[in-house]
Amino acid sequence: MLGTIRRFWRDQRGMALVLVSIMLPAIIGFSLLVIDMSRANNLHNDLQKGADALALAGAAELDGTTGAWARAERAMATLVSNGGHFSTAGTNGTFTLAAGQPGGTLRCNSAGNISWCFLKTLPNDNVAITTTNYANTDPAVGELETRFVQVKVTPFGFAAIFPVSFLSSSSTGEFNVGATAVAGFGSSVCDYTPVFMCNPYEDTSITGGVTLEQAAQTRKYRRRQIVLRGDGSYAPGNFAFLSSPFGTGANELEKMLADSKPQNCYSRDGVQTEPGQNNGPVKNGINSRFGINSSNYSDGPAANVRKGATNWDQYVASNKVTYETDPTKGVGLERDSCQISSTCTMMGQRMGAGDWNLARYWKANHPLRDSGNGAGNLPTALSGTGDNLPTRYETYKYELDPNGDGNTSDNIVGDAAVSGEKGTPPTAAGSPINTPDRRLLYGAILDCKALQASGFNFNGRVTVPVRRFASFFITEPVKDNGKNIYVELVDITGKGGRGTLDNFLRDEAQLYR
Repeated sequence: MLGTIRRFWRDQRGMALVLVSIMLPAIIGFSLLVIDMSRANNLHNDLQKGADALALAGAAELDGTTGAWARAERAMATLVSNGGHFSTAGTNGTFTLAAGQPGGTLRCNSAGNISWCFLKTLPNDNVAITTTNYANTDPAVGELETRFVQVKVTPFGFAAIFPVSFLSSSSTGEFNVGATAVAGFGSSVCDYTPVFMCNPYEDTSITGGVTLEQAAQTRKYRRRQIVLRGDGSYAPGNFAFLSSPFGTGANELEKMLADSKPQNCYSRDGVQTEPGQNNGPVKNGINSRFGINSSNYSDGPAANVRKGATNWDQYVASNKVTYETDPTKGVGLERDSCQISSTCTMMGQRMGAGDWNLARYWKANHPLRDSGNGAGNLPTALSGTGDNLPTRYETYKYELDPNGDGNTSDNIVGDAAVSGEKGTPPTAAGSPINTPDRRLLYGAILDCKALQASGFNFNGRVTVPVRRFASFFITEPVKDNGKNIYVELVDITGKGGRGTLDNFLRDEAQLYR
């Protein structure tokens, strides 16, 4: 009997079952915790991915123009569809994130199960976003300065499987899971010349209510001639030039103004101005596009360099070109009437009314193309009256490609004006660059008044945000001892533009938080 008891005491068979029985509640509890953690993590991931997608969709519409808030709301409400699982909301734990379009008039709003705020700035990553980072409450101001959108998902309920009530009668296995995302809109351009212009349509009380975007879309406003740089500066020391990413100085500026494809990029978030007139290098770089021997950095002249000079083959290293003053003998792409008489009132006397004399230009420069009646009539492609008169750039392009089919072999650039001048560059100027864009400048447009009102000081070299990037057609060379660069607005980037700058533009919405 005693031996049987002793053998039973020493027998270890079935010990694992005892240990498992003792540990089974802990094993089951730990397994439930792992499952709950996985479910909660999946729920948070679903919410975070949805918040990220909503923020990116909204940020892509924040281009600094009127209506940006409403477009962002519409994008969040219609372009994105995200759902998730494991929440107490929805059907069997499955839910859908939904936004809405409450009107686009408030900088902070909510709809469906998300809320959002439009921001003008972001603090450092370790600093919380506050109302100081919010855009102005007035959409007329706030939409133009908005760069980011903060999206918050209304917290969803989560119920744990683990019976926490066994641990404490006051404990509950339910809690909320939310998500927040911040995205912004970045825009930059490449192959741009280092020039800027203060927005000629910033003060709509002077422009008759016309905005920059409306001007880019409408021929009668694009026809207005603008002085990109004149005798006066936009601000003390700044005369419409930007710093080159390859270095500062007169030679670098001349090189980029003469180059047919400057290898540099500028960001809409900020461009750096380059103070100083640099009159000689600026004139040399610009005039090399007209076949005037004035820059060692030029790739070659444009295919059409007609400029109203007295002699077609005039190509003088000293840049002493004489221009015809008698319009019956020859003229270039003339200025608007108020610029001829120095009576312009818009943009600080920098912008004309768009009433240049196309008929006189055509008659002087293409006297034999008279539609058969000897009157110098305009071709159908350049006809129009009043607000529908062609721009100088359209006239210039017609001379290069009358049929508009991309084939320039039938161009009329070689027509002799009554003065004898032709549009083809002289041989000594080098081989022309056969694209009408050779006489285009690509630069930035700044809301100078708004920037100054918000505290930006344009004295010296400063970094300022950009309203739009644009293309400008150079209508005439920089004259001897002159500073004025006369241009026409051709197009702008982004909404309101006509798409001709899409190849230069790099738009990107990205997540910041």
